[in-house]
Amino acid sequence: MKQILAAFIFFTRLPLGKIVQVPAEYFRQVVSYWPLTGYLTGGLMALTIVFLPYLFPIPVAVILAMLTRLSVTGALHEDGLADFCDGFGGGTDRERVLSIMKDSHIGTYGVLGLILYFSLSITTLASIPYPLIGSVLLCGDVWSKFCASHIVNFLPYARKAEESKTKLVYDRMCPRVLLINAALALFPVVFLMRPVYWPALFIPVIVCASLIWYMKKRIQGYTGDCCGALFLCSELSFYLAVLAIHYL
Repeated sequence: MKQILAAFIFFTRLPLGKIVQVPAEYFRQVVSYWPLTGYLTGGLMALTIVFLPYLFPIPVAVILAMLTRLSVTGALHEDGLADFCDGFGGGTDRERVLSIMKDSHIGTYGVLGLILYFSLSITTLASIPYPLIGSVLLCGDVWSKFCASHIVNFLPYARKAEESKTKLVYDRMCPRVLLINAALALFPVVFLMRPVYWPALFIPVIVCASLIWYMKKRIQGYTGDCCGALFLCSELSFYLAVLAIHYL
């Protein structure tokens, strides 16, 4: 239970840390329980998109749904995406990539990465039929976090523990947690989306595998910023895949 609480404390701005004291060692497993937080963040986006179209046009409702998640996570993943784009875009070798990603300032590649991400996400979601958007938001959040969480199973941490922002190195997922996460990640897809859209699940898997291979090639590991970038890229690929299937 404390591992799950640690994940919600780490990945959201919920004041759980003020209510329950969670020992630092439990934060080593937050990535393993990351997909569970998708039920909260994805669920809030889905609820937002269900009701707001009665008041606003779909594009406005989509933006407000995304702002809902940003307010809950504190733009944690988007910050990771910006740092990832800056580091991998501007770095010429492993040390330079890691150095740029550690810099808190945003650069040209980070700005462009965020612009492209939000532009594509908003346009894609607004193009998906209204009754389906809520399901796509919830399923995409949970499934993409499940896919992205495997980064700890395939790559070592690229820095020393004392050099990380949390001063911790994340543990790999145990088989029991892996099976539970897989079931929880597939649950909303099976019950909320028609089977015709299920093939969209494979696209985030391919995106994750490709980016993990790229990270291994460039920096021989991963960082927290890589986790955020991997999740958002996977999620965006899920949106695009659903939209492509709809228009086939």
